[in-house]
Amino acid sequence: MRVGPFKIPWLRRDPHESDPYWDFFINTAPADLANTVTEMIRNAPEGNVFPTKADIHTPEITSSHVKELARYLGANLVGIAQLPTSESRLSAPIRGQDNKEASEQCPYAVVCAVRAEFDPRTSPGIGGQVPVQNGLFISFVLSAWIRELGYHATAAADTNAEQLAAAAGLGTINAAGRLVTPQYGTAVHVANIIRTDLPLAPDGLAA
Repeated sequence: MRVGPFKIPWLRRDPHESDPYWDFFINTAPADLANTVTEMIRNAPEGNVFPTKADIHTPEITSSHVKELARYLGANLVGIAQLPTSESRLSAPIRGQDNKEASEQCPYAVVCAVRAEFDPRTSPGIGGQVPVQNGLFISFVLSAWIRELGYHATAAADTNAEQLAAAAGLGTINAAGRLVTPQYGTAVHVANIIRTDLPLAPDGLAA
């Protein structure tokens, strides 16, 4: 009885290993940032908060809807963290809102993460930045949807994004300060954090 050729997957060569075009795609930063989708999304202005709040379900059901939409948009992992009072106030004015509304408390953080085959921190090429691009798209659309419901939501990069991801139940922080997830290890990129006053059920408490 013949058996097909025995293949040892870990001995296979990476088909891109000696491809200079692939290396350029992953590791060479663009000469003009206007050639990147990431800059287009970063520079897109936030829309206004709809003046009338929508009728929503319980925080638990609303949270499930937020997570379902995030996954639909491409998030591999999504969780919700409760922010401490000192971090829950929006730091920048919301377009179209007066100062009182702009300083309103936003006690919840929606945290989305996408799988990253290449670490965007060490792979500055257009291809290496694909996880960043995907994360920006997810957080932009998700925060826009929340504003359309009549609630504040602003998405922004956060130096504590991985810690917030751990607080939202996505994984743990290792000795190097990196987020480690059960599904993908450290091969994930945490998108811009969405701070919102939409009533949600947190998965954990931010430290």
